[in-house]
Amino acid sequence: MKNFGISVALGVLLVASVSLAQDTTSSGKSKAKNRTITGCLAQGSSSDKFVLNGNDGSTWDIKSDTVPLADHVGHTIAATGTVSNVTMHNAKEKAKDEAASAGMTKSNDEHGDLDVSAVKMVSKSCKSSS
Repeated sequence: MKNFGISVALGVLLVASVSLAQDTTSSGKSKAKNRTITGCLAQGSSSDKFVLNGNDGSTWDIKSDTVPLADHVGHTIAATGTVSNVTMHNAKEKAKDEAASAGMTKSNDEHGDLDVSAVKMVSKSCKSSS
């Protein structure tokens, strides 16, 4: 009976470790609801819309009710926030990963919507892409 208890405990630990390892997609994209994205902040299509071009190639439409994003346009920032509709976002990114694995797409960069709660200034300018 003691061996059975040890086996069950080891099984639970194995399942827990596999679950923890599932925090990213096959391409390494995070599946977490709360994220910190570092990149260049640009003005969007209107005065209250902004785009964060991540250093990892991702793009994020960002908004905030608490952080004055306009003050950081043209700066490299680390934006912390919550991914909008995280379940749907992760399903979309998983489908993109599978399409890329099958050679059906050229680009597999992540794109999403982020509700920003905090910004840290990294640089007063953005790296030029040359």
